[in-house]
Amino acid sequence: MTEYFDALETREASEREGELFAKFPASLNDIMERIPGWKARLKGIDVSTINSREALSTLPVMRKPELMEAQAAKPPFGDFADQELLAGTRVFMSPGPVWEPQAPGADPWLAARALHAAGIRKGDIVLCSIGYTLTPGGAILDEGLRALGATVFPAGVGNTEVQAEAIETLRAKAYVGTPDFLQAILDKAKETGKDVSSLDTALVSGGALFPSMRQAYSDQGIRVTQAYATADIGSIAHETWNSDELCDGMICNEDLIIEIVRPGTDDPVDTGEVGEIVVTSFNKAYPLVRFGTGDMSAIIEDPSPCGRTNMRIKGWMGRADQRTKIKGMFVDPKQIAEIVGAVSGVEKARLVVSREGQKDAMLLQVMGADIDQDNLRQQFADVTKLKGVTEVVDTLPNDGKVIDDQRDYSS
Repeated sequence: MTEYFDALETREASEREGELFAKFPASLNDIMERIPGWKARLKGIDVSTINSREALSTLPVMRKPELMEAQAAKPPFGDFADQELLAGTRVFMSPGPVWEPQAPGADPWLAARALHAAGIRKGDIVLCSIGYTLTPGGAILDEGLRALGATVFPAGVGNTEVQAEAIETLRAKAYVGTPDFLQAILDKAKETGKDVSSLDTALVSGGALFPSMRQAYSDQGIRVTQAYATADIGSIAHETWNSDELCDGMICNEDLIIEIVRPGTDDPVDTGEVGEIVVTSFNKAYPLVRFGTGDMSAIIEDPSPCGRTNMRIKGWMGRADQRTKIKGMFVDPKQIAEIVGAVSGVEKARLVVSREGQKDAMLLQVMGADIDQDNLRQQFADVTKLKGVTEVVDTLPNDGKVIDDQRDYSS
């Protein structure tokens, strides 16, 4: 029997969708009144009509380079945060730089739900072994743990011998942090003779959890669950269990609207198709509307066997930022989308970049029906300002790639 965080997790999907979009127009109107950046970005839009996924898809996606430009022009948050609500909280800086505020209140990054799904409960002692300075990783998990009622040892990174000693002394039940650092602690415990047998649960994020790594932890008596999170949003999706069986994919967090769009565009893809994860957050102090994470995934259509009814995604499937330098010039996925929009009959396209001798070569593969190939070649040249070859194909791989760079940089 699965224990749920709250009743929201098992609502009818239609009920959840209805509640999210019933409050969405008022939320948009509210942030336009309070936050100058959103007032300017949504100017001229009748937000009262944004009450469905179809209507939401008409709004532009904000991607990280655009946010960084806004922050550089108007530090620190580009006029996209309510500064008054941030009094008494924290501010962080991720590489870029990107400035990220901590919203007020308990669990501002919505991490408690993922921690609960991993098996962490009130009163558990938890080692939080992720960075607490500059970037918000440690704060995201720490705030979620304390909202859940867990007792936190703020270990940070490094000092594996001290961390092993803390597990032994505190009889810590759980670890939260990156996937690989846990093994470094376990290795140090073995080397120094520390008893860390109390540790049986882990929630990991911020790195790849390979199947062999998960199995190695399982062999050491530790059940590991993954969460997908970003510094801007917080916890977006997480793995779940059906009793002792790990469910495929990740359940999306409550109180977020998740979309999958074609990289380089604002357009949602069909269910099952790989694309960029786009998130809308209802965070009052730092709301983000159609924020492009730059990460790729795909929606899993079937409901999760764990009983949670929210949207399920396949987890992290690579990066969507495929901007590529070819023959000394950058080609962006947006340009490929422009070509698709300009040529009738084209449904999907992929630019394959390779080497012919010592020169870069481009092949634009397209799929569709009754394609005007002369127009296709002309648009290809006009938009990219480069020479290349076009090809009509029956199918293209479902991997989210708009630009496939096949050049071998090792030779």
